[in-house]
Amino acid sequence: MGTVIPLGDATRRPLNRSVATALIILVNALVFLLELRGGEPFVMRWSVIPADIVAGHHWINVLTGMFMHASWSHIIGNMVFLWAFGREIEDAMGPGRYLAFYLVGGVVAMLAQLGVSPGSTVPNLGASGAIAAVMGAFLVTYPRDKIRSILVIFIFVRVTVIPAALLIGVWFVIQLVSLGAVATTVQTGGVAYVAHIGGMIFGALTARLFEDPRRLAAQRV
Repeated sequence: MGTVIPLGDATRRPLNRSVATALIILVNALVFLLELRGGEPFVMRWSVIPADIVAGHHWINVLTGMFMHASWSHIIGNMVFLWAFGREIEDAMGPGRYLAFYLVGGVVAMLAQLGVSPGSTVPNLGASGAIAAVMGAFLVTYPRDKIRSILVIFIFVRVTVIPAALLIGVWFVIQLVSLGAVATTVQTGGVAYVAHIGGMIFGALTARLFEDPRRLAAQRV
């Protein structure tokens, strides 16, 4: 059994503080604490239940659901990926554009998952779709960068660097292969693969529209 944990870009460092990325992580953490306190009623009220959305109820949950998580491992894993890839994308877009990109990407990802299971009453939640959009943007913007990562294969653990195109590309292929799995839920711990794919495609296709040419030029100096 193996896994890769990305730590950050080994090729470059952000020229500006990652204010928006840190803010997103903080909001996710605060919402998770509210989940722990509120329990299942809180989750059912603010997560995305496709059947309710299709019926015209709780549309705001398409937004709130992307700040919720099913477990400690779920939120920690997502925030590690966001910190690893989000800082450079924020640096390329600027905090305002980046925040808009993140939120729109998350909504698109949620809608993609909703589109394949419109009648489901299972709650969907998680930042994975929005983070997939960030990864798609990273793939387009910095494909040649190398990502410092922790590589775990059974009991073998080492820190290494992996090309961004390879790491993100393999991750995307895994989502495609796993497409038949159920949506992320509190009850089953499944994974919303359609949301991942939708977010990734959105990020790759729209990254250039959100990026600030002046910030990209400053990175090349």
